[in-house]
Amino acid sequence: MTRVIRWNIDNKVFWPALIMVIGFSAPFVIAPRTGERLLGAVLSRLQSDLGWAYMWFVAGLAVLLVWLVLSRYGRIRMGDPDDRPEFSTPTWLAMIFTAAIGGGLMYWGIIEWAHYHGAPPYQLEPHSTEAAEWSATYPLFHWGPTAWAVFCVPTLALAYAYHVRRVRRLRLSEACRGVLGDRVDGWPGRVIDVFFILGMIGAAGTSLALAVPTVAEGASRMLGVEPGATLNTVVIGLWTLLFAGSVALGLHRGLKRLANLNLYLAAALGALVLAVGPTVFVIDTFTNSVGLLAQNIVRMSTYTDPVGGSGFEEVWTVFYWGWWISYGPFVGMFCAKISKGRTVRQIIVGMCGFGSLGCWLSFALLGNSSMAFELRGEAPVVETLETEGAVSAIFATLEAFPLSWAVTPLFLLLLLVFLATTLDSASYTMGAATSRDLPNEVEPSRPNRVLWALVLAAVSVSVMSAGGTDALQTLSVVTAFPLIVVLSLVAASLVRWLREHDRDRSGASGPARDGGPVPGDRTGA
Repeated sequence: MTRVIRWNIDNKVFWPALIMVIGFSAPFVIAPRTGERLLGAVLSRLQSDLGWAYMWFVAGLAVLLVWLVLSRYGRIRMGDPDDRPEFSTPTWLAMIFTAAIGGGLMYWGIIEWAHYHGAPPYQLEPHSTEAAEWSATYPLFHWGPTAWAVFCVPTLALAYAYHVRRVRRLRLSEACRGVLGDRVDGWPGRVIDVFFILGMIGAAGTSLALAVPTVAEGASRMLGVEPGATLNTVVIGLWTLLFAGSVALGLHRGLKRLANLNLYLAAALGALVLAVGPTVFVIDTFTNSVGLLAQNIVRMSTYTDPVGGSGFEEVWTVFYWGWWISYGPFVGMFCAKISKGRTVRQIIVGMCGFGSLGCWLSFALLGNSSMAFELRGEAPVVETLETEGAVSAIFATLEAFPLSWAVTPLFLLLLLVFLATTLDSASYTMGAATSRDLPNEVEPSRPNRVLWALVLAAVSVSVMSAGGTDALQTLSVVTAFPLIVVLSLVAASLVRWLREHDRDRSGASGPARDGGPVPGDRTGA
């Protein structure tokens, strides 16, 4: 069992991070249009001039994982040779999945295809048969194994540092120690950790910016309440109570139970949609999409459209890669904490395999159903998206289901709990990143965890009330660019550590063999 140390805050990381978060939020409350315009200009330059960097980086991480899972390094266990996993496999997978994707999957799961249908890649005719096929395929790419590689690499590096090298701090900077050495104890490490907190605010805020209006619209439709900023604030308040209460209970009593609840609700919604929805179309389209993805994954990973200039990869692929990169360190820290006793191969297969499959099922059941309603003339999903926006298009789909009175509330409940689990995990990892000392059996202090939960809610309310929801989404892509450099150091450290581990295991006997601490570990006092 884990235990909690009271307070245990590292002032050199905690206060600079908190000040930077407040400093970022203030301009979007005081002058939201100016702040969004400046941030948007940075985003536009990154997407148009440096989008290729995002694409090469993500593809490189995917290749690295393929090499690791097929190599002898895949057998290395995160901990001692006799360590066994702390959580059962279903619970471990549920915690990984729900911490990683949050409410964004429920939002995009229904209507992402509709964006591509009207503005498809590869110079295809909008609203054509080919556009429809690629519209069902691209979400599988953006939420598939390539994307999950961005989460998996920092997970492996942090898990190795935490469970094998026995570091006493669960921070992104510790995953760079294999390259930077003791410099991570100085200002370079502080900068990395503070920047991680800022990126986390943007990434989690993006999920809130997508999910809050959806839940608020659902409450408005079902309860007859007037939509607007007040209702959004009430929704965020309810969310805060849910995930702050869970994070206060800790990893075992709070987050674990919330993740399992997510799994049960997702299974119930999936079974209901499959039973009452366009089942044959859903399965046929999913099968076709998997085949199309398998045949074209290299093309999709490197598609920049320099001649056609459609901007498809800038608007979508680069945005998604930036979002995943911003989330990567957070997911890596959380998944590393819960992955003691797992091997390198198990972590890769669990995250890139099960994680991708979970996302694909969402797009298959919800997205393909939405497409079926559009093509059969049962719901004007694309037209609603273009004229009224994404939230209205989501409800156009939900209301087209038979038994929509059951599907819609279950969808909204799952969205609520999904995002609560993600924000719970985010608060937990931000508490870990700002803790002074965090051995394996210790959790971040309760005040620290709850404070970051409240900060997430406060920033989201203030920015959304000022009309700056796009700023939260833009920030996640902008902060991802320097994180490319940081995560490259993480990947290089991982490879160096695994090679040293394998060499020590094959050489002299001693504590460095078979998962024990290796030379140069930092076990603390």
